[in-house]
Amino acid sequence: MLLVAACKKEYHSPGYGHKSSLRKVRFELYTKEDFSGDKHNITFSLHMHNHERKILDSALATMKVEEIPDSLHKIVIEKFVPGNDTATLVVGFDYYLENIGYSWYLEEFPAKDTFKLLQYSFR
Repeated sequence: MLLVAACKKEYHSPGYGHKSSLRKVRFELYTKEDFSGDKHNITFSLHMHNHERKILDSALATMKVEEIPDSLHKIVIEKFVPGNDTATLVVGFDYYLENIGYSWYLEEFPAKDTFKLLQYSFR
């Protein structure tokens, strides 16, 4: 009988694994408008970039505009900042409205902050 074992060392930046020091964004998407009957497809993406590049681009499922929830039923997604990037970031939503075009809603996430609440009421 032969038993072989191996391990791999992982090296992380200081603070890795300490929940209190990890940076996180809470994305909230909803509308206060009545889009009943609006059958256009819309695709939202979560957006996060630093001064050099985009560090998060995550598409949500395509929906009809009329399906965007009200504030009592909002879409809530929490994401840790990839690599716990400590730079000032820009976070928000990009979206594509079928046959109309692209747009976005972005806010700054200051370098000193560890939590960002991004609330977007689509209009």
